[in-house]
Amino acid sequence: MDVAAGEETSHILSGLTAQLPDRDPEETAEWIESLDALIAEQGTERAQYIMRSLLQRAGARSVGVPMVTTTDYVNTIPVDQEAQFPGNEEFERRYRAYMRWNAAVMVHRAQRSDIGVGGHISTYAGAATLYEVGFNHFFRGKDHPSGGDQVFFQGHASPGMYARAFMEGRLTEEDLDGFRQEKSKAGHALSSYPHPRLMPDFWEFPTVSMGIGPMNAIYQAQSNRYLQNRGIKDTSDQQVWAFLGDGEMDEPESRGLLQLAANENLDNLNFVINCNLQRLDGPVRGNGKIMQELEAFFRGAGWNVIKVVWGREWDSLLEADTDGALVKIMNETPDGDYQTYKAESGGFVREHFFGKSPQTKDMVADLDDEQIWGLKRGGHDYRKVYAAYKAATEFKGKPTVILAKTVKGYGLGPHFEGRNATHQMKKLTMEDLKAFRDHLRIPISDDQLDADLYRPPYYHPGMDAPEIKYLMERRAELGGFVPERRRKHTEVVLPEAKSYEVAKRGSGKQQAATTMAFVRLLKDLMRDKNFGARFVPVVPDESRTFGMDAFFPTAKIYNPKGQNYLSVDRDLVLAYKESPAGQLIHPGINEAGAVAAFTAAGTAYATHGEPLVPIYVFYSMFGFQRTGDSFWAAADQMTRGFIIGATAGRTTLTGEGLQHADGHSPILASTNPAVKTYDPAYGYEIGHIIRHGLEEMYGPDSTDGTGEDRNVMYYLTVYNEPITQPAEPDNLDINGLLKGIYKLADAPETTGNGNRPTATILASGVSVPWALEAQRILNEDWNVAAEVWSVTSWNELRRDGLAAEEHAFLNPGQPARTPFITEQLKDTNGPVIAVSDYMKAVPDQIRQFIPNDFASLGADGFGFSDTRQAARRYFKNDTHSIVAKTLQLLAARGEVEEGAPSYAIDRYKLLDVNAGTTGGAGGDA
Repeated sequence: MDVAAGEETSHILSGLTAQLPDRDPEETAEWIESLDALIAEQGTERAQYIMRSLLQRAGARSVGVPMVTTTDYVNTIPVDQEAQFPGNEEFERRYRAYMRWNAAVMVHRAQRSDIGVGGHISTYAGAATLYEVGFNHFFRGKDHPSGGDQVFFQGHASPGMYARAFMEGRLTEEDLDGFRQEKSKAGHALSSYPHPRLMPDFWEFPTVSMGIGPMNAIYQAQSNRYLQNRGIKDTSDQQVWAFLGDGEMDEPESRGLLQLAANENLDNLNFVINCNLQRLDGPVRGNGKIMQELEAFFRGAGWNVIKVVWGREWDSLLEADTDGALVKIMNETPDGDYQTYKAESGGFVREHFFGKSPQTKDMVADLDDEQIWGLKRGGHDYRKVYAAYKAATEFKGKPTVILAKTVKGYGLGPHFEGRNATHQMKKLTMEDLKAFRDHLRIPISDDQLDADLYRPPYYHPGMDAPEIKYLMERRAELGGFVPERRRKHTEVVLPEAKSYEVAKRGSGKQQAATTMAFVRLLKDLMRDKNFGARFVPVVPDESRTFGMDAFFPTAKIYNPKGQNYLSVDRDLVLAYKESPAGQLIHPGINEAGAVAAFTAAGTAYATHGEPLVPIYVFYSMFGFQRTGDSFWAAADQMTRGFIIGATAGRTTLTGEGLQHADGHSPILASTNPAVKTYDPAYGYEIGHIIRHGLEEMYGPDSTDGTGEDRNVMYYLTVYNEPITQPAEPDNLDINGLLKGIYKLADAPETTGNGNRPTATILASGVSVPWALEAQRILNEDWNVAAEVWSVTSWNELRRDGLAAEEHAFLNPGQPARTPFITEQLKDTNGPVIAVSDYMKAVPDQIRQFIPNDFASLGADGFGFSDTRQAARRYFKNDTHSIVAKTLQLLAARGEVEEGAPSYAIDRYKLLDVNAGTTGGAGGDA
């Protein structure tokens, strides 16, 4: 077979000398000899200092030395600088073998014909050493004096975490047999991947939606420092670990936020990238070298990089490589070939790897094929991995990435190791089982395996076995089990009633958009002496647009380094102000990072036992549409907080056009079961919704960890169109407001014949004033009596209606519960017209629960730039369209003249976009 030639992969080298002629090879050799002598006499640490000094001097003398972003394909930590491994190697080897066996058997047993739920064997098989070194020596539990570490486990490796929990006595064999059977094995079920919502006492962080784990880990590390700098909790000795795949690093989210970790010197953050050189279906970089690529990328982003390429068996070979022939081959061999080597044999490696040069061929002349096959990769050597982890945790000033080379499916036998299909392979043949057992030295007999191919036994030596006692001692010393999620948190006192007064008062003679009404409320809430410090505003570079620049001088913008420059707007009252104790998180133009920050803050009640309430404010178009997967992960992690979609609506944000015109975010939000979506029209509605949300999240008894209904995110859409904000009515139906609908205005009293047509107008958000104006016109011009109801949540009304239908379906002998929307409108007569500034699908969510004739008005199609009046006339959801649609439904019932709708269309010039009058100009916030 052909193996790629070295010269075809020369692009993977750093190219320090490739472009320059060597005019005096003899002198070059003397310099290299001097360096070798220095290393031999004083070690690599001294050599590093000398080399750095020379590079610094070369720069000062204008000698063009390129930045070295890629080093040779060898271990970063020299042998003489490796920390000594402190553990019991034999004990750790034993139970690591047990875990690898049990993890594989768990997945295999779940694949029997009557189950067939899948699972992944190969990821953990290759990464077991990376995890076990951490579990035995680094990952600190929540009872550790530091407060414990946060560990983001690679999703596909979850069977290994379950296998360890089985060894620790946390899970039983029955639990392992419940893998991926979360309803049929309720009480003994294990989720497929790390899902805190499904296993709320076990997993902390959901990670299998690849790419989200890396960025959430970065912002978790930032959140730890935020808690520290604001004096809420001492997190100074906590570490964040993120276990990732080299294929996963192709996700833009995986790499896109690395700069934050470097800019904020998050040396409490460690990435461990399992470089098995394979994606889910093949090599990550068949023709290149993913470890080299990642090294350059992370180093360029300002990270400390540690490569763990080769195991200890290679040390003597590399020491003997005086002419660099072996390192040259290591550098030039592409990943596709390395993958092939581990799918072949020792003889194949001798011929195709070491056989590339006479020098390297001679190096292994005294090794037999089995010894060559036993030359491990660095990620399988616990001494090398320990040294890397220790160096990472001791490094200061930068985040660290550890690139550990492994073999996917390691130890599973030739059918699995390094194969392209290994990720999809779930079943072991009897031959595979026996070979795997022998490789791991598991004391299970052939007879036990032969009894049932699909029920090979799990293995546990008993809690009194010396290796298990050692395992438990290690965890006790490190502060308890990992992973573990705790829900009990510090008891809090919610904001006082007076903090909501600003929302109840209205805007008086001034006009204010609901965005500004919300910001004014938030400002008062943040002043609350008991709870105010726990609010965490998160705004991706639009603070001034939303009127939140008022927070700059007082709450300040969080920056761990403070503000070390002279602000250009320092003379303004609302000058830009950064501080290590700042309350406002400002991720920049970065919605993905903002949601990651929102998630970290919104789960601090469990991660740290300290409730924080994130308030993420953003252009509503760029929320669920842009970062829906991140919000789903936030729901899985049971985040609590408020999501504020500002500049909402398809016609309200004038001038910005298609990509800013949100007509559908409530529909997208409705797909997330943890999100409660509200579309308030007035400030007092916002006040009640926020207060209710805080009580739901952190009201009485919220510290006991019960009730997943507390793990909710409230999504409020607010607008930038100034209106007169009314004061809260005396007879406000607060229950209806919170459940989704309340009557805002009775039908006007008649001055003539009392038997006139009636109708009901349902409106939400910015469309409520249009409905009230339509009510007036219908009364004065057409003698139609219309009620107006404020719909604060189409989504919650639908959920309630569906729940009522489900109850009736499952309880056929019992009286059916009436949906709330149906109960609220039971006394209404005539047609129902629903209107919003969203597409018709938003109000259409409640259509099936209303027995009346029903029609919806909205803004379907693409947005565009124009005035509010013209846009609303174009979409036919403005005031006069409400009037015409009401007349149309009444005409169909014979309650107004047949020609009334056509007359109204002509009278109000509904087909002329320049005739629109609904709404006003202006209003940035």
